[in-house]
Amino acid sequence: MKSKNIFYILTCIFFCLIIGAGVYEHFAVWPVAFSEPPKSLTMFQGDYAIQPAAFWKLIHPLTLILFIITLALNWRTGRRKSILISLSIYFIILAVTFIYFVPQLMQLIGTHYSETVDTSLQNSGDLWITLSLVRMVFGVVSAFVLLSGLTITDKQNENI
Repeated sequence: MKSKNIFYILTCIFFCLIIGAGVYEHFAVWPVAFSEPPKSLTMFQGDYAIQPAAFWKLIHPLTLILFIITLALNWRTGRRKSILISLSIYFIILAVTFIYFVPQLMQLIGTHYSETVDTSLQNSGDLWITLSLVRMVFGVVSAFVLLSGLTITDKQNENI
């Protein structure tokens, strides 16, 4: 198997890991975290708080590196378009994540503990979840575009 195919497959796997982790968080973490804030946000606080940032700080740089290598290796192939579209969407998702989602989330989960449910905090959490779901839809579409590039054969690549 050619190295360009191996890198393309690795890029797909890593990008799908990101999408899968996002889907997991939306089903398992965020509904609980924002159910009765600030009390329900304790999962992110204290000595035994979950640390999802460790995963995200590792997976994003590795995925970006794989995207760049894959793009370089497939520059003169029919797969270039799929890679460029997916990489562009991913870059936009990352930019929006670092500009809005991460700072907003840090503010929300950093709220001090209280037994009383803060409805404004709950509403902010619901808005964050909704906007994050929109972001995830773009990621899923982008992953589909990237995966569709796997259907372009070497024979098709030679004609380009």
